[in-house]
Amino acid sequence: MMAANIKFQSSTTTTTTKAKLERIGAHSHIRHGLGLNDLLEPLPNSTLIGQHKARRAMGIVAHMIKTSPMGGRSVLLAGPPSTGKTALAMALSQELEKTSQAAMTSRSGRPIAPSGTGQSKAPFTSLSAPQVFSLEMSATEVLTQSIRQSMGVQIEEETEIICGEVVELQMDTTLNTNNNGGKYSKTGRLTLCTTEMETVYDLGTKMMEMLRKEKVSAGDVIQIDKGSGKISKLGRSFSRSRDYDAVGSTTNFVQCPEGELQQRKVVQHVVTLHEIDVINSRQQGFLALFAGDTGEIKAEIRSQIDAKVAEWREEGRATLVPGVLFIDEVHMLDMECFSFLNRALEGELAPICILATNRGMATIRGTTYKSPHGIPLDLLDRLMIIPTEPYTAEELRQILKIRCTEEEVEMTPEALELLTRIAHETNSLRYAMQMIMTASLRSRKRNKAASMVELKDVQHVYKLFVDVQRSTKFIMEYQNDFLFNELNSDGNREEDKEAAKSEGDAEMEPKEKDLEKADDATGKNEAESMEVS
Repeated sequence: MMAANIKFQSSTTTTTTKAKLERIGAHSHIRHGLGLNDLLEPLPNSTLIGQHKARRAMGIVAHMIKTSPMGGRSVLLAGPPSTGKTALAMALSQELEKTSQAAMTSRSGRPIAPSGTGQSKAPFTSLSAPQVFSLEMSATEVLTQSIRQSMGVQIEEETEIICGEVVELQMDTTLNTNNNGGKYSKTGRLTLCTTEMETVYDLGTKMMEMLRKEKVSAGDVIQIDKGSGKISKLGRSFSRSRDYDAVGSTTNFVQCPEGELQQRKVVQHVVTLHEIDVINSRQQGFLALFAGDTGEIKAEIRSQIDAKVAEWREEGRATLVPGVLFIDEVHMLDMECFSFLNRALEGELAPICILATNRGMATIRGTTYKSPHGIPLDLLDRLMIIPTEPYTAEELRQILKIRCTEEEVEMTPEALELLTRIAHETNSLRYAMQMIMTASLRSRKRNKAASMVELKDVQHVYKLFVDVQRSTKFIMEYQNDFLFNELNSDGNREEDKEAAKSEGDAEMEPKEKDLEKADDATGKNEAESMEVS
């Protein structure tokens, strides 16, 4: 075996833990993209259920993004609530991430070192339309920053790396006698291997601390940048796929590297245009990205950055990476924002824009004009519209079953059938999904030894938490007991009462006019009698 030294001086003393916190979100079960094969047919084991037509259309959009360098394409996802519009947008971003990770070839033809797990090459920005309106920045500035945050610039550089599978990691704790405090320092030995060789490295305190932060253990495939000393965990080796205690639901398995451990590769860095704007417009420079509040950026700075990026592209030092900008509840934008999008999405530095709405014929915000989906017709003419349809009962059952697995909740077939029926009859998949964890907590409260959610648990939770339909019925029944309501006791709206009042006033108008005529005639007679006298 060979020996090498990678040492950094540090005196930090820490403890090691293997606990991993995983957040469960509404769409955290979507991990495999759109779930389509090469013929755009749904795969049987996909975590994305239903919406076959919409998924095929999104598959064509994904292929268009991969093969065409042209940005500015726009898609509108239109459908009722709880039909998977946000899920389709997230699946598209994962599809682009898989593609960018698979296409690991540089312009010079050299192999590209992967930049670590969970880092997408194509930027993805998610935005809700109400977030555009702020007192600190104008609506057009927020949209501009979101658009530039969705456009990436890919820069390549050559570097020497050490890439291999961790065979063994040893830690030695020694007393530092040179220090007056007598603190302990941690050093260690790291054994890395490829398919052809194995090497032992002596590590200093700082390298051991970085390994601890990355939670590196035996069986992980890591990459060490010799220039900066940065450690990236690429995934878990396939040879350790049966270690169930060290494998989570989000574990990424990779092959053991081939060839030599030390290699000279090309590393690709993707930075967004908005990050370049912030770095060049603030005195803090790179640290301004962590401040959160970027504020408005001058147009002159953006023009200079665009010119510099164009120069890099001509020299072959950088390429543009069009990302995805997802705007949910797009009908909440006003006419100014729609006019800005019309111009911005036709520019050269425009990403792929995906809009989502659940409105039919609606009034455009800030106007009195009605338009399909609450969007102006000139913008609709620039969009490729993909409709989403309500889920069937079988599709709802599959989605709820996947959500039970995601939330680690076991449910009896009877309870799952009732939950599916509730989702189908209430037309609210989100309501049924929220009942999974509440029913599980009810089951544990009822019996700590209970391992499965039973039918009575779902029934009990259904009585405690009402859906929209039952909430509306409750309001109609007890409307007079509320502090304020726009319905009278007969169930008619206040505007109905105003209409009835206006009709009554209209009927009284002829009578009032007749009285006015009679008064005028009486006044004339009195005037004539006074002249005669």
